[in-house]
Amino acid sequence: MSSDTTASQPVRAAGPADVPATPDGEPVPGAGIDPSWRRLSRRMLLVHPVQEIPRSLPALFGIFVAGSTSGNHWWGLTGLVLVLLAGMLRWFTTTYRITPRHVQVRRGLLRRRELSVPRDRVRTVDVTAHAVHRLVGLTRVTVGTGRSDRKDDGVKLDGLTVPEAARLREELLHYRAQPAPTTDPDEPAEPGPDAPETELARLRPGWIRFGPFTLSGFVTVGVLTAFVSRAVNEAHIDLTRYGPLRALVDQLVRMPLGLAVVQVVAVFVVVIALLSTAGYVLAFWGFRLTRHDAGTLHVTRGLVTTRATSIDEQRLRGVELSEPLLLRVVSGARCIAIATGLRVGRGAERGGSLLLPPAPRAEAERVAATVLGDPAPVAVPLTRHLPQAHRRRYSRALTVAALLVAAAVTGWWLADWPAWTWQVTAVVLPVAAALLAQDRARSLGHAAVGRWLVSRQGSLVRRRYVLATDGIIGWNLRRSFFQRRVGLATLTATTAAGRQRYAVPDVDVDTALRLADGATPALLTPFLAGPTD
Repeated sequence: MSSDTTASQPVRAAGPADVPATPDGEPVPGAGIDPSWRRLSRRMLLVHPVQEIPRSLPALFGIFVAGSTSGNHWWGLTGLVLVLLAGMLRWFTTTYRITPRHVQVRRGLLRRRELSVPRDRVRTVDVTAHAVHRLVGLTRVTVGTGRSDRKDDGVKLDGLTVPEAARLREELLHYRAQPAPTTDPDEPAEPGPDAPETELARLRPGWIRFGPFTLSGFVTVGVLTAFVSRAVNEAHIDLTRYGPLRALVDQLVRMPLGLAVVQVVAVFVVVIALLSTAGYVLAFWGFRLTRHDAGTLHVTRGLVTTRATSIDEQRLRGVELSEPLLLRVVSGARCIAIATGLRVGRGAERGGSLLLPPAPRAEAERVAATVLGDPAPVAVPLTRHLPQAHRRRYSRALTVAALLVAAAVTGWWLADWPAWTWQVTAVVLPVAAALLAQDRARSLGHAAVGRWLVSRQGSLVRRRYVLATDGIIGWNLRRSFFQRRVGLATLTATTAAGRQRYAVPDVDVDTALRLADGATPALLTPFLAGPTD
C-alpha cells in the first residue's frame, strides 16, 4: 500500500574511445598492446589444477570414502586425476587479445563463449595475486565494465605475468591518446601513463586493534562449519564418538547449564576475535591508497593474497562512511567509494570499492574529504528528521518485539516450551527493541551542501552517503500507507554508481521536493510547477 512518483533523466553516454585513431576514425595499426590472440601463461597449467582441488574436495572425499567402503581404492585416485585434467583443460581452451578498440576473451570447449568489451567502457582494473599465483609469479586481472550488479563479473584474465598485468593496467586506465578537438573548454587534458602518484593513506599497525570488531571471523567459522558438516555427512561419521570432542561434550553435559553456556559463549567470542584479527591482517596488510595525476585512485592490500584495484576518478560519484555497531563502540569506520563499475553485491572488500579498511573515524573522514576534494559534505552537521520519523522507528521495532514475545508465549502454551523462554523474551526483546529504535532515530539526518547530497541512516550499520548531484539520474518519491498518515515520504536518488539507490527516509514532502529540486532543478520543474489558468 504505497504510492510512488518517479522522475528520471537519460544516463550520460560515455565519452569517445581513448584509443589512437586516424582522421577517418579507424584505429592506428599496431597501437596499444599486441592485438593478436594469445594464451595465458603456461605456468597456469600448475595453478588451475591446484585451484580445482579445493572446490572439489567434498566430492573427492565422498568418492574416496565410497571407494574404501566397497574395496575399490582406485576411485579416489580416478576422481583426483579427472579434477586435475579439468583444471589443465581451462588453459588449452582460453585465449584473449587486446585491440585498440576491444578487450576480448574466448573460453570453453563444448560450449564456446566469446566476451568482447569496448575499451572506452573500461572503468576499473583489479589485479589480484593469490598465494599460488605469487609462487609462480602470476596475477589475475579483472577489467570492470561499468556495471555494478551481482551478475557482472567483468572480463577476467587469470594467468598474466606481473609485468604484463602492470602494463595492461597502464594501457587501459592511464594511457590516453591525443584527443580530438573539443568544444568544451572546461574539459581537462589527459596526462600520459607515467603520471606521478600521491599517497593518501597507509595502514598503521595500531589499526589492527579494530580487527576483532569487524566480525569477519563469523564468516570463517561459518565456512569451516559448513565444509566440515558436509564432509562428515557424506562420510557418515559421528564426531562425538572420537577423542577430544567426546571428552569435551561429556564435560559440558556434567556442568550446570548456566556455566556451560557461559563457557561456550566465552570460547566462541575468543575464537571469533582471533579469527577476525587474523582476517584483518591477511586482507589489509600493506594497504595503500594513492592518487595518480592520470586521474585514477589505486588501492593495494593483502598479505598472502595481494590485490591492486584502480578506479577512474571520472567515474567516482561520492563516498560512503560505514560504521558497523561494534566499530562504532571503538570509534572506528570504513570509507567506501561510490563509483560506476565496482561490484557491490559481494561487499565493499570483495567488490573493490573499499577506500579505507576499518580505522579511526577521524581518519576515515579525512580520507573521504581528500578523495572528494571537499571537506564540507563530510563535516557538515545534518538536519534532524521530524518527531514522526522517530516515532516510526519505535513503532516498527516494538511491533516486531511484541510479535516475537507472542510467538514465545504461544509456544509455551501449545507446545510445552520451557516457561523461561517467554519470560526472558518478554523482558529482553522490548528493551533491545527500544534501544535499537533510539539509535536508529538518532542516526537519521540529511543535508545539501553545494554539489553534494548527504544522507545518514542505520543502526546495526550506520551509513553516511555523500553523493554528487551530477551523478543523480532520477528521483523516486515513495509514500506508504503509514507514511501518508503522518505526512512523511522517502526520497530516493537513483544513480549508475554504487548501490544505485540512495534514500533519504521519512522526511516531509516539502523537504523532499526541496532537496530534489535543489540537486537537479531542471528535472523536477514539471512536477513543481503550479496549475495554470
